[in-house]
Amino acid sequence: MNPEPVRVLIVDDHEPFRNGLRTLLSSVAGIDVIGEAGNGKDAISLTEENQPDIILMDIQMPGMNGIEATRLIHQSSPHIGIVVLTMFEDDDSVFASMRAGARGYLLKGADQSEILRAIQSVQSGEALFGPGIARRLINFFTNINPPQGEKPFPELTDREHEVLDLIAQGASNNQISQHLVISQKTVRNHVSNIFSKLQVVDRAQAIIRARDAGMGTDEHPK
Repeated sequence: MNPEPVRVLIVDDHEPFRNGLRTLLSSVAGIDVIGEAGNGKDAISLTEENQPDIILMDIQMPGMNGIEATRLIHQSSPHIGIVVLTMFEDDDSVFASMRAGARGYLLKGADQSEILRAIQSVQSGEALFGPGIARRLINFFTNINPPQGEKPFPELTDREHEVLDLIAQGASNNQISQHLVISQKTVRNHVSNIFSKLQVVDRAQAIIRARDAGMGTDEHPK
C-alpha cells in the first residue's frame, strides 16, 4: 500500500511564484498541493478547513504577515509543520519565525531538492534550515551569552534594563510602576522602547530574550 501523500498549503502573495511552486510540487510523487493563499488571514482559514501536513509560508504579505499567521496556526494546530520560504534572511526575520513556531526556513531561490528535503524533514518531525540560515543560527547560539561583566542588550538604557528585568520576572506594568515609583504611562513608554530595540512583538518574546540572557532570576515584586 502506498503511503498517504504529504498535503501542502502554499502561502505567498505573488501569484506567479505560487503557480511555479505548485507546478514544481505537483510533479513530485507523494506530494499533494491542497490549496493556496495570498495572505496570512486566508492561510489560517484554509488551514482550519483542510488541515494540511505542511505549510510553505512567505513572510511579507498584505494584511496579516506570515510570522503572525505562523504563530496563530502553531497555537491552534502545533502538529502542522510550517516552513518559511521567503527572500528575507536577516536575523530578525529568522528568529521571529522560529519563535512563532516555524520548523524550517528557506530562502526563495532554493533549488527543488532543498525544498523537497525541507518538506520531507519537517513532515518527519525534524527541523530544516537552509545552509546560510543554519550558519546564522550557529553564530547566534555560540554568542548568546554576553561577556562576563557586561550587561546584556547594551542598546537599552539603565532604566529600560530595570524594566526588562522586572518583565522577565513576570511583573505587570502596574507592579513595575509601583516598584520603580514611576507612572504607568512611563512604564508603557519604556516597554514600547524595549520592544522596539529588541525587535520583539510582544511581552512573551521579550521575556524569552531576557531570560536567555540571564535576566529575571529574582522573584518579581508583589
